Amino acid sequence: MAGGLEPHLEALRRELHGPAVLSVLVALIAVAITFLIWRFVQGRRSSRKAVLLLGLCDAGKTLLFARLLSGRYRDTQTSITDSSAVYRISQDKSTSVTLIDLPGHESLRLQFLERFKAAARAIVFVVDSVAFQREVKDVAEFLYQVLVDSTVLRNAPALLIACNKQDVTMAKSAKLIQQQLEKELNTLRVTRSAAPTSLEATGGPAQLGKKGKDFDFSQLPMKVEFVECSARGSKGEEGEADLEGLEKWLVKVA
Repeated sequence: MAGGLEPHLEALRRELHGPAVLSVLVALIAVAITFLIWRFVQGRRSSRKAVLLLGLCDAGKTLLFARLLSGRYRDTQTSITDSSAVYRISQDKSTSVTLIDLPGHESLRLQFLERFKAAARAIVFVVDSVAFQREVKDVAEFLYQVLVDSTVLRNAPALLIACNKQDVTMAKSAKLIQQQLEKELNTLRVTRSAAPTSLEATGGPAQLGKKGKDFDFSQLPMKVEFVECSARGSKGEEGEADLEGLEKWLVKVA
């Protein structure tokens, strides 16, 4: 009996060492490695639960922060420190993010960004749509500093440009703001990369977007969206804020 089985066992041993089995083993190892990498990336993302509210002074970040949390209007003043609170997604009360309102003052904003950027799942960059034409260079300068930050580039948090104060007649549209920001960021990219003390000297990226092409937001590693909103609302203190676009975006990124 044993002698009769020996040829079959030998054939099975040869089969197990053949190229087909080796290919299957390689494929299984590749799948396992891919799964482990996916779990690692998902784990890192799930550990980032913060949504940072950035922007210049008087862009309306703090009122927007208050409206999202309570729905009520309140008088605000220029912040000199951060404020944070848990924001629960209305469709799913078990899902939440941590909203963090960061100071917009020039001497403080990068310091606070440095403190919280690693925890950012998403960033809301708030723009004053009324003062935009006057502040466009300052807005672009701050946004540029955010976009070339190595941690932000590596983590690629979702980015929303919230064009606030749309209740005011003179407010610029989200489309115009996007076009002007792309133009200003492209200019900054050219001047910074040409300067002798470029970001490359400090280990940061010297190029924003794709080399040889005019900058646009689609070239960034993170998804960028624009919405028009009004933290104050068309009826002022007595009315409701117009934050529907922002709230829908928060549902997507939570």
